[in-house]
Amino acid sequence: MAELVGDREVRKLQLTGGATFTLSLPKRWVTAHGLSARDGVQVEWRPSGALRLTPLDSFREPRIVVVLDRDDIPEGALYDHLMAAYLSGAQTIRINSSPGVTRSDRSVIRHFLRSTRGFEVGDDTETSIDLVCLLNSGELPISSSLNRMYLQLTSLVRDIQSVLLGGPFALIEDHEEREREVDALLHLINRQVGAMLDSHSVAESLGLDRRQAVEHSNLARALERMMDHADQMAALVLSADSRPEMSLEDAPLSLLPEWLGVMKTMMVQLRLRDPAEIQRARTILKQALTSLEDHEEELWSEKRRRTSLLFDSRCSGSIRRLCAYARDFGEVLLNMLVYDDRLTQSR
Repeated sequence: MAELVGDREVRKLQLTGGATFTLSLPKRWVTAHGLSARDGVQVEWRPSGALRLTPLDSFREPRIVVVLDRDDIPEGALYDHLMAAYLSGAQTIRINSSPGVTRSDRSVIRHFLRSTRGFEVGDDTETSIDLVCLLNSGELPISSSLNRMYLQLTSLVRDIQSVLLGGPFALIEDHEEREREVDALLHLINRQVGAMLDSHSVAESLGLDRRQAVEHSNLARALERMMDHADQMAALVLSADSRPEMSLEDAPLSLLPEWLGVMKTMMVQLRLRDPAEIQRARTILKQALTSLEDHEEELWSEKRRRTSLLFDSRCSGSIRRLCAYARDFGEVLLNMLVYDDRLTQSR
């Protein structure tokens, strides 16, 4: 009854009792999942029209072990290989080194642990180190990580604004630490999205389908890009020889309150999904972008000290990019809204 097509099997429907259609399951699939007669199998009708069969007791994230041979990794590339293993969904990362794990390698491993979430050192010997993940991909809601990224981003921008208006420089001296936390949350979200693409059980635990997961990853990327520019702006302010004179009444600083208000609206719409509000926010950002571009063009026609002009121009450029990435954030929200509407109509 089955015709093998690659790694697929095509099976024919059978009519049982004159009114019920039945389909036999491949024995290899049944055996691989430890099923037997009368065990439950969940049948889910996907929006694409496909049916997904899931053993009721299979909601476990597979244990993935990645082994890295230090001798085969080019100098300076250990961190990249560790991050690739992390994003691939590995629960255990084993680093082997025949001559021994060096002090430099251990420094890279500590940097990796600071840049990720959920990993700790397990077995540690002279020639190998096991890094073990203690966090299940389906445990922490992606929306919580997005909200944390948003709070870190907007708090840094508010502190930069306060410093430019005369506040103490100490407010933003931890900007690199905040930027690292946002990076770590982005990596965590990308890891979770990868796990969702591999395992429907993770997707079910997080309450998202795979398309929604990808869009949440896009939102996280937009927040991380904004944080990069906020971090650059904080570094610029701290490196200035003297405090520049700026006002909330004039560009570019006058656009920051608008950006903060729009970002708050965007985060609310992540839950409410009001297309009119999202579009209104994106229109405000478009107008802000135009104002900043005009401001930057006018800067060089003014007779001011070169250092002052350069500071103003770089600050304006960072705020302009904050607005541009915020528009991208709004575009992703609209994509999610249309997709949700399509799902609703198909049911």
